[in-house]
Amino acid sequence: MKILAYAVRPDEIAAFHQFEASMGLEITYINEQLGMSNVAQSEGFEAVTFLGNCDASRPVLEALKANGVKFLASRSAGFNNVDMEALKELGLRFSNATYSPYCVADFTVMLILMSIRNMKTMMLRGAAHDHSLAGLQGKEMHNLTFGVVGTGRIGAAVVENLSGFNGRILAYDVYENASIKDKVSYVPLETLLQEADVITLHTPLLDSTYHLINKETLAMTKPGVAIINCARAELIDTDALIESIESGHVGACGLDVFPNEIGIVHTDLRNKTYANHHLAILNSHKNVIVTPHSAFYTDQAVSDMVEVALASLKSFNTTNESPNEIR
Repeated sequence: MKILAYAVRPDEIAAFHQFEASMGLEITYINEQLGMSNVAQSEGFEAVTFLGNCDASRPVLEALKANGVKFLASRSAGFNNVDMEALKELGLRFSNATYSPYCVADFTVMLILMSIRNMKTMMLRGAAHDHSLAGLQGKEMHNLTFGVVGTGRIGAAVVENLSGFNGRILAYDVYENASIKDKVSYVPLETLLQEADVITLHTPLLDSTYHLINKETLAMTKPGVAIINCARAELIDTDALIESIESGHVGACGLDVFPNEIGIVHTDLRNKTYANHHLAILNSHKNVIVTPHSAFYTDQAVSDMVEVALASLKSFNTTNESPNEIR
């Protein structure tokens, strides 16, 4: 089976070669992200894999279809970069990737700890040889109430991690996860917002979760609340979040995602100019940590994402089905 792989990073190559051989595939590699400038290279391929920072808008999908592509597999879990309506209209088959949930779960707990211990300020002071303590007093995990919004694979792994710190854990999800019921108390979202000292988001981006954290829901939260988001930026109304940070109501934030991040994350922009006012404002605050959509980035997860994407394309080709298909 001939596959065209876009946006292949150096750290993925070993996994690609391993699974290319074990699955009997023939893969052509392109370092650049999928977009209109290089979609023509897909001619002659039935299957394409790409990452979540690639352009899978309607014009690109139409060009892929015209070039004979039938099957698409993202090596990312999220697929808000894909025009799903166009995908269905064009009859293209599409899957996303699953990977070890602990990469994001571990990163989430790291951001929680860094947020409640004022680590950004501490590190900036240290770099300037300021080793004073004023303003650095933190909180202890066992004294806190954690609110986990979304308890799928990643949210459940976050709960498992947090349970070791002996704090109180509240959870909200449309579907309760039986595997963690001994570690959490499921409550209505309003109750979670009102009682949590730390709120961490692990829901998919849907119409129902868009701007889940907004001016009204932030007003329900405790003064000094910490907000953690390692899911999707659009779960939060960033303007409302910034307003709450600047008013002092939100005490700290750990964000692995931010609005309009495509073209910025995973890219060296030290010698370039770009405009992202939300990012500039968030980065300017001493109590906000912004990381470059890197919570997923572990050796295990990278291997998993490549394996799942390639296995999905092979399954599409041989059985016309894939267990990871998004319909």
